Amino acid sequence: MAQATTKIRVSHEDFDVSQELAALKRPDSNAGAAVTFTGFVRGDDGVLEMELEHYPGMTQKALEDIVQKARARWDIEDVVIIHRVGRLLAGEQIVLTVVTSTHRREAFEASEFIMDWLKTQAPFWKKETTAEGGRWVDARESDETARKRWEMS
Repeated sequence: MAQATTKIRVSHEDFDVSQELAALKRPDSNAGAAVTFTGFVRGDDGVLEMELEHYPGMTQKALEDIVQKARARWDIEDVVIIHRVGRLLAGEQIVLTVVTSTHRREAFEASEFIMDWLKTQAPFWKKETTAEGGRWVDARESDETARKRWEMS
């Protein structure tokens, strides 16, 4: 069986989804499924840009903990989390998750779990800028509800 890999990167640089997927194609892999999620900076509510800040050591540890929680629940192989920080314009990519597993169900569920936990538990501070000015934003109530459902299952 292939060695499970975890790649976590928090950076200002953009990412290439196809490049990240290609890097996971190995002859020793048992993966029969890869689920990707790409998040974008939404331009709703008049958002022009978003500034993301983080504390590097704390953020890395939080993301590693989320991956460990997912690995404890599902039989997954590879996990990639790339999260951008800095100034991002509406429409730009902000986050990528990739999860591979032998079967699709585990990959889908683990991917959704990772995003639900990332949205509420990873220490990123977000400031949205609109034509009226800037505002700091917290996780939405719907994000908290999505994460909590995993605590009950």
